[in-house]
Amino acid sequence: MQSFCKILRSPAINSRGFPKKPACVTQRGSCIQQSVRSLSSGPRLLAGRPQWSSKSATASALAFIASAAIVSCSIAQSVHAEIPPNSHSQAQPSLFRLEEVRKHGRDAEEKWIIKGNKVYNITDWIPGHPGGEVILRAVGGPVDQYWNIFTIHKKQEVYDILDTFYIGDVDPQDLVDGRVPVEQLADPFKNDPKRDERLIVHSARPFNAETPGEGLNSFITPDDLFYVRQHMWVPEVHEDSHKLVVELADGDEKEYSLRDLKEKFKEHSITATLQCSGNRRKHMTDESRSTNGLQWEGGAISNAEWSGVRLRDVLKDAGFQIDDLPSEVKHVQFEGAEAYGASIPIEKAVDQLGDVLLAYKMNGKPLAPDHGYPLRLLAPGNVAARSVKWITRVRLSDEESTSQWQRRDYKCFGPNIGSAQADWDSAPAIQETPVQSAITSLRDVTPHSAQDSKLLQVYGLEEDSIAVEGYSYAGGGRRIIRVDVSSDDGRTWHQAELLPDVGKGAKAWAWTRWRWILPRQQAGRCFVVKAVDEAYNTQPGEYEPNYNFRGNLTSSWHRVGYRAKPL
Repeated sequence: MQSFCKILRSPAINSRGFPKKPACVTQRGSCIQQSVRSLSSGPRLLAGRPQWSSKSATASALAFIASAAIVSCSIAQSVHAEIPPNSHSQAQPSLFRLEEVRKHGRDAEEKWIIKGNKVYNITDWIPGHPGGEVILRAVGGPVDQYWNIFTIHKKQEVYDILDTFYIGDVDPQDLVDGRVPVEQLADPFKNDPKRDERLIVHSARPFNAETPGEGLNSFITPDDLFYVRQHMWVPEVHEDSHKLVVELADGDEKEYSLRDLKEKFKEHSITATLQCSGNRRKHMTDESRSTNGLQWEGGAISNAEWSGVRLRDVLKDAGFQIDDLPSEVKHVQFEGAEAYGASIPIEKAVDQLGDVLLAYKMNGKPLAPDHGYPLRLLAPGNVAARSVKWITRVRLSDEESTSQWQRRDYKCFGPNIGSAQADWDSAPAIQETPVQSAITSLRDVTPHSAQDSKLLQVYGLEEDSIAVEGYSYAGGGRRIIRVDVSSDDGRTWHQAELLPDVGKGAKAWAWTRWRWILPRQQAGRCFVVKAVDEAYNTQPGEYEPNYNFRGNLTSSWHRVGYRAKPL
């Protein structure tokens, strides 16, 4: 072990004037840095042809090299608890004032960050950073507030890599109670928009909130009540300066402004429902076991009319043969201005009936900041995680997006698998979603009310009754053909009325609303709903057989208790 991972015992000094690190750490860092430089400038082969490396290829290869180096070193070391990179042993480290660190920001040749009270020169690491250029938000100041968002950084291998870029400490003169002052910490959420107070908030930073019941009871969800799912902050982007880059498989790129898109391509509109993969996660937690993630009820879903240009038209204009797909292109990757990334299969992207849009309007108006202003991808029929907001880059590739939101977060496993046993590489990323339905309104109606009386007459009722309403939806553009409802926990069933809402698009991309009214005297104590799509897929009755620790794609029967109130 000592011959492989030798710990230097002498106080030898390295070229920067600091005591040398253990050989395994030093070798690991130099290997990674050298690999970053070579990967950033060299070509790679794709289907037998040289291709200049894209950022995703750099990140993938770099992650492999980093992992290999870390594993090699770890084999030779004892297992230690994960500790932050703040245990440097030099007697007299270089000291840097905060003012000097700020000079090494986004526009500087050398880019520095602060982690804790330590200063790091990460210039060589940036080209291969797996998270893309989002790291540039932190350069010139502390990185801690970003790591609190991207908690994936908080593990030993990341600390070890960062350790190789250490150059000194923050001057104690600039510390308050031994820490960098709070006012020096940039607030990435300071430009987030104001939200409607009726939204049901699950987290404030980043902001995540579901649509309240009043927004779920109309075919088109009002913009200000459309559910909000943010993984990070809302980036500052402007229509006049926003650019979209399309990168072909051979590395060629073509850039479009928003004005280019509007003037060069025909505008198309579709009505499409977006649903978070975690919609109804709380129902799985309540009815089965604990799940990881935001505990959404039934409001992480909304419906809108989207307008923009077809992705297939833009790809064709950029030089891609949409009618004769090359075998080496399997996926279309997307990147957002805040560094979010995802991808969809190439077949979905170019399908004439797929209706994939580069959208710039929502319900006839420019996109709101929370929903991707000024430009977003809209992949109808797929889980909303694939409809990347604030889109800046479209990349044709032989592989899926390498982002954690494609490779890890949005996947499902068997009910016997926990987070420690999950083989993320073996599970496919979620694309289309299963059939879904939920009860959004359950209310007493009486003939003594003028408004209720009109509704009861439509159904031929003259007595006190109960009106049950909700939504149903199936991914992949599959049409809902039936909604079954029960007032006695599934012992007997009836068919709900499917409301005649009409959406735009080649397929049934929008939800189907439904209604059922029954005499109050026939009601039991538990209402249940399940939907059936045109492929005769339906929802499972129980939660446990479909349990997954991430709580994704919860679609079991939705149950709502009922207790009669005096009229």
